[in-house]
Amino acid sequence: MRPPDAMAQAPAPARNPWLVLLVLNLGFFMILLDTTIVNVAIPSMIDGLKASLDQILWVLNSYLLVYAVLLITAGRLGDIYGPRNLIAAGLLIFIASSAVCGLAQDPNQLIAARIVQGVGGALLTPQTLAIINSIFPPERRGAAFGIWGAVAGVAAVAGPTLGGWLTTDFTWRWIFYVNLPIGIVALLGSFLIVPDLRPGRRHRLDVAGVLMSSLGLFLVVFGLIEGQRYDWGVIWWQINIYEVIAAGVAIFVVFLFWERYVDEPLVPLSLFRNRNFTLMNWVTICLAFGMFGLFLPISIYLQSVLGLSALAAGLTLAPMAGTSMFVAPVAGRMSDRIGGKYILMTGLALFALGMGLVAHVAGPASTWHDFIPFLIISGFGMGCIFAPMTTVAMRNIEPRMAGAASGVFNTTRQVGAALGSSVVGAVLQAGLVTHMHDQAISRASQVPAPFRTRFVDAFSSAGQHGLSVGRGQGGAAFQFPPGVTAQVKQMLLQLGHDVFVNGYIDAMRQSLLVPVVAMAIASASCLLIQKVRQADAAAAVERDRLRAVAET
Repeated sequence: MRPPDAMAQAPAPARNPWLVLLVLNLGFFMILLDTTIVNVAIPSMIDGLKASLDQILWVLNSYLLVYAVLLITAGRLGDIYGPRNLIAAGLLIFIASSAVCGLAQDPNQLIAARIVQGVGGALLTPQTLAIINSIFPPERRGAAFGIWGAVAGVAAVAGPTLGGWLTTDFTWRWIFYVNLPIGIVALLGSFLIVPDLRPGRRHRLDVAGVLMSSLGLFLVVFGLIEGQRYDWGVIWWQINIYEVIAAGVAIFVVFLFWERYVDEPLVPLSLFRNRNFTLMNWVTICLAFGMFGLFLPISIYLQSVLGLSALAAGLTLAPMAGTSMFVAPVAGRMSDRIGGKYILMTGLALFALGMGLVAHVAGPASTWHDFIPFLIISGFGMGCIFAPMTTVAMRNIEPRMAGAASGVFNTTRQVGAALGSSVVGAVLQAGLVTHMHDQAISRASQVPAPFRTRFVDAFSSAGQHGLSVGRGQGGAAFQFPPGVTAQVKQMLLQLGHDVFVNGYIDAMRQSLLVPVVAMAIASASCLLIQKVRQADAAAAVERDRLRAVAET
């Protein structure tokens, strides 16, 4: 009888790696789609469930929070139990919780189901990169990562479009029901097509590391997500958001210290001796910061300023996703041939340039076709980012640590996204306070004298107490006193609209400087990428294969 480790290492039947990639991408697309598809259904969910805005925000954030916190642990579990098993478990949990989300009768049921969804998503996501890294030889990984990157880019932009259509033509519940057929096909494919890869030796789970990393990440990500809602002030008793984030950082530092001395670390710190892996984690933080920081103000602009529906706003951004989808596989193949350093640099620069130009041409009367050339530039840049970035990060990672590396890599992306949304949201909010106040003052002379002070104060307080993302923002910020004639009311509504529109555009342009600078820093950081010859990469993989065989 063979020892257990040797049995686990038994070779899997040969499968077409491109077919495996198709199945992996199907599940990956579904998971990423659920990070953005819910946003456009917020008004419908509030009406349908009789929910408060605070409850619906937790429908969004509970999924993102659990998803981000569990990625590192899920990556290591894939190393221990095999990535295919984690994919199957993640899909089962995700399918079941999606059905419960669609059937939810009150906000608390929906929030609970979204938490379980986050668990399923976290179990699946790190396994995709780990399997790609294992089944594709180094000289073909770039093309594979290019397709994987195209899926990531399309999912990020397709969420609002698909969600807007489902919510408009059906009900908000279908944004969850749509996961069922996709998930079932992916689940069947995972058993029939995805190989059952196993580690060469048994690993133990670092339970203390799981607890410390999960708690530290929870506090940090919670603080970043919820900071703006609590106005970066007190949330419980005398504890404020900054103290929550600081406590999370401190716990995570203790976790990293612990990982240096434990025999089976949750995150092998040897990963960070690989300069390219460490550098790409920094780049992916900047990228996610920039992407989510850019999309937030522009999405609000399309709906609140231009008055587009959620579906029309999503379709406006479609040229970027479409361009990225076609460019990414080409960029991946080029990365295999010439290396990813300068492709990645160019992609980051073009993405920032295109989105900066979108902000530059955005005006009160802009139409969707005004943005097409610049969205194509951004889409071309996005298509040149994911494949070379992932290839550079994962090329020299040993297969036995691919799950852990993928967990870390995906976690840094989620932390960067939370940072981008919170920082840019705070800058946008502060800019609104200033610019709406200035715009109100500049138009106060057109307001009848009895209403001037109240008119200016109304827009100052509107900027301080949150963003309205729906259509119709503007004069609604001004509460009309009794006895106002219809003519004066109409004039105040028009002036209010002008104040909001121009104030928002000024604030948006100011806030978008932050993510554009982040993307520029990421682009410049790529100069530090260490060139790895294909022969060296292949030799490293072969050495790891021989080591795994020797350990069985």
